[in-house]
Amino acid sequence: MKPNKYMFYFILLLLPLFLTGCGKRYPDYSSQSGSLSTEDSNSAANETDLHSGSTEPTIQISSTEPSATIEDTAGQTDSSSGSNPFEARAEELLSGMSLQEKVGQLFFVRLRKASAIEDIKKYHLGGYILFGDDFKDETQTGIRDFMKDCQSTSSIPLLMGVDEEGGTVCRVSKYAAFRSEPFKSPQDLYKQGGFEAIQADTKEKAGLLLGLGINVNLAPVCDVSVNPDDFINRRSFGQEAGETADYVRTVVREMEKAGIGSTLKHFPGYGDNADTHTGSAVDTRDYQQFVESDFLPFEAGIEAGADSVLVSHNIVTSMDENHPASLSRAVHDILRETLNFKGVIMTDDLSMDAIKNSTTEAAVLAIAAGNDLLVATDFDVQIPAVLDALNKGTLKEEQIDTSVIRILVWKLKLGILQ
Repeated sequence: MKPNKYMFYFILLLLPLFLTGCGKRYPDYSSQSGSLSTEDSNSAANETDLHSGSTEPTIQISSTEPSATIEDTAGQTDSSSGSNPFEARAEELLSGMSLQEKVGQLFFVRLRKASAIEDIKKYHLGGYILFGDDFKDETQTGIRDFMKDCQSTSSIPLLMGVDEEGGTVCRVSKYAAFRSEPFKSPQDLYKQGGFEAIQADTKEKAGLLLGLGINVNLAPVCDVSVNPDDFINRRSFGQEAGETADYVRTVVREMEKAGIGSTLKHFPGYGDNADTHTGSAVDTRDYQQFVESDFLPFEAGIEAGADSVLVSHNIVTSMDENHPASLSRAVHDILRETLNFKGVIMTDDLSMDAIKNSTTEAAVLAIAAGNDLLVATDFDVQIPAVLDALNKGTLKEEQIDTSVIRILVWKLKLGILQ
């Protein structure tokens, strides 16, 4: 009987362990980040919408990755990350493009109305920017038809842009055929109705422009200026950096919801500098002032999902003593690495007087500095110069490819490219 006695004691020792095991629950996988329950998933989507100010649906990338909204990825295009939902399609399109077509995509050029169709065929342009004279004596129907003709000619849909800032810069609304009165400046709007007026104005602008076939508004102005004597003041929000950041965030979110492309300008911040349309401007301010003030509105716009950033021709000595910001690798590195912008970087017009001494090589220098999109009036000079630099090895096709991917992703995001 001894074995039975030992067996009895052995069972008594195992009994607590057995009871503990029976009471243990199986792991609740529904609480893991990769497998949200329906209720948790809806809550996460709503939280994203609250932060982004968007009502766009969530795009699911994969069952094991967190969901990403269009706003989350709009301006944050990183061709090396593989995280953008439009990137695979952009890479597919890129693989079928010739070198001439790739280079053409880098040019967002001033419209030459008389030769617009032929220019698209010859240069494979990325887009057109329209100015006030392009709307003079036109009708809404005439502009829409013209835009359709341009788009139907281009094998890759075009970015169609204007500077419709309001106030002193109104390319479209200054003509009665398009609006009963020009859009007001951001400063006047805010005085009249605060950010609600800013939101309503941004929504109306987007509706007008999209209705004409324009898919990019080169706005908002992010420059901080509180001095009415500054050249840039009347185009700015006219307040300190914090308030300007709130303005920029509001405008970018409204543009995002409307589905029109946005451009933050003029990086790294215009300050009290002179007009670069008519000559050089040298900014001698300390770098810390940019960090504590000028960068803040740009950071707000980037966080809100801005599609692109336009770089000025100012020479900012604290960043680069020798080159205009638009042609400075150091300035572009700050935008990419310090401000973490992964979208499209574009130049101000390469034909402006501030860089007139570099006209024949401006586009090559701009690409080498890190620009993706080149705003050019003399594109018939600049495009051959870029192709020549590629043939000589001065520029590398890999860099062109990276920029084209960003541009194509922007077009896919805007819905003008499928």
